[in-house]
Amino acid sequence: MPLPVEQNDAGETSLDPADWDEFRAVAHGLLDDMITHIETIRQRPVWQRPSDEARARFDRPLPHRPRDLGDVVDDVRTHIMPFATGNLHPSFMGWVHGAGTPIGMVAEIVAGGLNMNCGGRDHAGLVVEQQIARWMSEVLGYPDGASGLFLTGSSMANFVALTIARTEAMGQSVRETGLRGTDRQLVAYTSTEAHSCIAQAMQLSGIGSANLRTIVVDAAGRMLPGALRAAIDQDRVSGFLPFLVVGTAGTVNTGAIDPLAEIAEIASREGLWFHVDGAIGALAMLSDTLQGLFKGIEKSASVALDFHKWGQVPYDAGFLLVRDGDAQKRTFAQPAAYLQRADRGLAAGETWPCDLGPDLSRGCRALKTWMTIEALGADRIGGSIAHTCRLAGHLAERLERHSSFELKAPVALNIVCFGIRGADSEFVRKLVLDLQDSGLAAPSWTTLNGELVVRCAIVNHRTTVADIDAFIDTLDQYLAGSSG
Repeated sequence: MPLPVEQNDAGETSLDPADWDEFRAVAHGLLDDMITHIETIRQRPVWQRPSDEARARFDRPLPHRPRDLGDVVDDVRTHIMPFATGNLHPSFMGWVHGAGTPIGMVAEIVAGGLNMNCGGRDHAGLVVEQQIARWMSEVLGYPDGASGLFLTGSSMANFVALTIARTEAMGQSVRETGLRGTDRQLVAYTSTEAHSCIAQAMQLSGIGSANLRTIVVDAAGRMLPGALRAAIDQDRVSGFLPFLVVGTAGTVNTGAIDPLAEIAEIASREGLWFHVDGAIGALAMLSDTLQGLFKGIEKSASVALDFHKWGQVPYDAGFLLVRDGDAQKRTFAQPAAYLQRADRGLAAGETWPCDLGPDLSRGCRALKTWMTIEALGADRIGGSIAHTCRLAGHLAERLERHSSFELKAPVALNIVCFGIRGADSEFVRKLVLDLQDSGLAAPSWTTLNGELVVRCAIVNHRTTVADIDAFIDTLDQYLAGSSG
């Protein structure tokens, strides 16, 4: 028996504010605080560990009664804002994190307010996402008919691309019958410097990471095409079924770019799906001065990239572009009754995002990307990307001229790896952690050729030459204090 409904109960059941003017004042105050937070970011530590008081604040039981919104916002100001990741700060350089922009923050307000589910239906959110796909097709040299999809990040985009490649290799029946539908073991190829998410994608797909061949690289960290050809030949002789090769446009360790044109030629000749993991570097195609480094990316079958890195779009905004949109749809489209299409109304539209990937319920990641590109322009974003590469070159020059440091890898894009002469791994690790704890700078470390080295990824559009010089000064002071 249905529960009775009171006639005038909207005030009790609605979750909207009882006093819109009061809500507006609190919301505007928080927006002002966030704008000030970004504007004055240099006045704060790069990073600081959440205080014991802040951690305790988030160890409370589930609240059953409402609190005043102003009090909740005060908690945000006190216990969250001071203890964020730090990637807004120009001296954050430990990981490839974008710094965001105030424009993207405003876009998030709009997206949150409209609360569009961009899994399907016929509305503006999907139109915006389709616009981004056309723009990226133009940037990357893809033809009409390419399809694009926003995802959480390139880890998911790489997984989706691998799934498409698997389906194209085995046919759509693999969606129902699974991997046992073939009498040959699928194998894929990438470099030893590829991101670990490629191996993870093989695991999640059911193919298994043991069937991912890691191809050796040259001294600059780039896949060796001859070694790739030899591995494919050996696998064919051994009865395996090669189906995918993943090139990397900017490795996570050093920013190295695989010889994409040569890999594309091999993939074409061998009938392999050629995917590019461009999470770190693909958006450098927006820069006229950097485009030449990525020759061959236009010949790929798919590209994964992250607008939330060099594109400076707020997290998260990963993206996958696929040359053959029909192949993507063959892999993911479902015939569910609740996904039926119509020639008009909300159910209009031939292809929805849910036909192109695993998500049905999705937020509008496209809006913050669209607003960022529209407001700043592709040339300005490309110029910012090129600027970070010049800063990386400046850092490398300063380190090379310094008696205490030595570069450990060529600087291909915006990542600089260096060691401290005469120091062991424990010293390097301690230096990085001490700098992070100090709030003065936030580099990271990685391992190259078995050696622990300091890694600096210059991604932040706010970083300047003065910030790089200040970082060198900080290193000098640290070394002086350690020797004293």
